[in-house]
Amino acid sequence: MLHTFTIRQIQQVIRFIKRWLPAKDEVRKPMKFARQSVAMIRREYQGMPLEEKNVSPNPLQQFEIWFEEAARIIKDDPNAMMLSTVDPDGRPASRTVLMKGFDDYGLTFYTNFESRKSVHISANPAVALTFYWPDLVRQVCIEGVAEKIPDAQSDAYFKSRPVSSRISALASPQSRELSSRAELEKRVKQIQNEYEGDEIPRPSFWGGFLVKPHRFEFWQGRVNRLHDRICYVKKEGGYWKISRLAP
Repeated sequence: MLHTFTIRQIQQVIRFIKRWLPAKDEVRKPMKFARQSVAMIRREYQGMPLEEKNVSPNPLQQFEIWFEEAARIIKDDPNAMMLSTVDPDGRPASRTVLMKGFDDYGLTFYTNFESRKSVHISANPAVALTFYWPDLVRQVCIEGVAEKIPDAQSDAYFKSRPVSSRISALASPQSRELSSRAELEKRVKQIQNEYEGDEIPRPSFWGGFLVKPHRFEFWQGRVNRLHDRICYVKKEGGYWKISRLAP
């Protein structure tokens, strides 16, 4: 059976389409169109309910449940996380790094100890981590304190890396200025020649940080922007207080 549209319904459809189409004099101005249309980018978040009664009493165990599901579903970099730090002057900075391990003590990532992020951590070890998994309509926000892991643990991970990654770690003066790409590639070639056929040792300026969390927030997207937010805060004595936050 064909549906008969009223004039009012047709007018509504036309108005909706016009909201997305650029004016005639703006067709050749894609940047302007992109800036105007960004406010219209939206979708409905139809995630499964996240209830206090169904979460683990330990946030690291709850994180493990969610991460295992993300690792099964997300094809690329489910372990990517936004790391936020604060410089000695109190100015924040964020960048994406890869989580390379987690246990009951916290989450681990590796970097150059002379990098910008490491300089920030040395001055102020308070950091924040954010995992966002759009395919699952989920986000995990973590706040904690970062500290260097034991050398033996960094040694073991460095040895497990591909040879090319180990060479890059030695060659790159991370976060510092380079005169050109050629300068970097020259440094890589020098390292390759120096260690040709030999074991490549972990440099003292490279290793891991462990983020010891004291706050977790598990965010589950829901319809009409009424998202579920379950928060864990570590209290004196080591227990975790669980609460629900308004979306």
